[in-house]
Amino acid sequence: MSRKKNNVLIYFMVLIMVFFVLVMGCENQSSEINISNNEKSEDKHITVLIEAGSPAFTVAKNTAEEFKKRTGYEVKIETAPYIDVFDKLRSAVASGSGEYDVATIDILWFPSLVKGMISIDDIATDEIKNDLLPKTLEGGKYKEKLYGLPAWTDCKILFYRKDLFEDSKEKESFKKIYGYDLNPPKNWKEYRDIAKFFTRDTNNDGKVDIYGTSVFGENNGDSVCSWLDYSVQAGAKPVVVDEKGEVLINKEPYVEALQFISDILNKDKSAPPEALEMSSAETAEMFWNGKLAMMLAWGHFYVPSNDPQKSNVAGKVGTAPMIAGDAGVGSIPGPWYQIIPSSSKNQDIAKRYLLFLYEKNSLYMDEFGVAARKSVFEEYSKKTGYEHLKSISDSLSGAQSQNRPAVAEWTQIESEALVPAIQQVLIGNKSPKEALDWAAKQVKAMLQ
Repeated sequence: MSRKKNNVLIYFMVLIMVFFVLVMGCENQSSEINISNNEKSEDKHITVLIEAGSPAFTVAKNTAEEFKKRTGYEVKIETAPYIDVFDKLRSAVASGSGEYDVATIDILWFPSLVKGMISIDDIATDEIKNDLLPKTLEGGKYKEKLYGLPAWTDCKILFYRKDLFEDSKEKESFKKIYGYDLNPPKNWKEYRDIAKFFTRDTNNDGKVDIYGTSVFGENNGDSVCSWLDYSVQAGAKPVVVDEKGEVLINKEPYVEALQFISDILNKDKSAPPEALEMSSAETAEMFWNGKLAMMLAWGHFYVPSNDPQKSNVAGKVGTAPMIAGDAGVGSIPGPWYQIIPSSSKNQDIAKRYLLFLYEKNSLYMDEFGVAARKSVFEEYSKKTGYEHLKSISDSLSGAQSQNRPAVAEWTQIESEALVPAIQQVLIGNKSPKEALDWAAKQVKAMLQ
């Protein structure tokens, strides 16, 4: 073969090699683009922050796949213990990290966090607002703007042992002593009388086996909320501070309410002495074990009260609305809200998620025994096992039912002033007026 032909052959071979290199390069580039697009697709997600083990976690987990099918967005769930949710969210809001797109929060944290949330007035139609239970819409507002869409709400109601209240011998004995019929109490006097009546030693061993009721005496928010329940019944309005910032907690309704709690525990001895270390969970457990004739507790405890695997009094539990003081029926609501941090990078899809969960509101009822929508309450109140819902609705509709004050310092006020004051009275160190005068000074300093 001549040198000329060799050169031509080599030339064509080089061209072919260049062609394959270019083709392979294009294919590799195409693969890289596809991978990048896939990563982009997979990166479509929102991150929600929820209390570990809460009803909100169960609902979020069980609906995540459906939300992804509807929107293409994955729901990434981050959980934390109760108080850590507040700390994590506060840190994320302060840093503007955009770490969370949605969070489910206790109303107690609302005033402290609201400046780091976005308003959701644009998605809250009149239809949505009109279907929310009393006080839930109000609790999600700040300066007339709506920032939280409620997941559920709750309040204290009366739980009582039907087997005791409907017993003919108990009825006869009670009327002989107190002069009126034994029925679920509607006011302070009846509640106190019945609590004394049912506190007894049933086996004559010198020890009380069953108490008429209990009080929340543990040093946490339950004791404060319970005291505020009684305070609004006694006429407190507004709660703790007024619109001018005046601290009200050492006024007559608050003093009267704390005296009432103290009398049940220390004077009548109608509540167990260990109540000083009991909050709602411990009280409910004592009731389930048949050691209490009544309790004023969060409505959602009704479902386990009638579960034979959890309760010794299953099938024997009745409920009624919260009792009334001189001013009428009053209870402090306990709603939880879904909110969107202002640092979220996915605010539009986060709003769609809030509306999606609003649509699924009945799932909270299935999981927890309470919800936020009137329509859900009405639907489930017709079902067996949800007899407590009317008691909750009636209590929330009470003339004196009010939310806790929307002040940013609320968690500090509760833990550093109100809890210690209540404790001092219940252990007998101070009178209600002395303790609340001290607490009022602390609260004024915090607000200043």
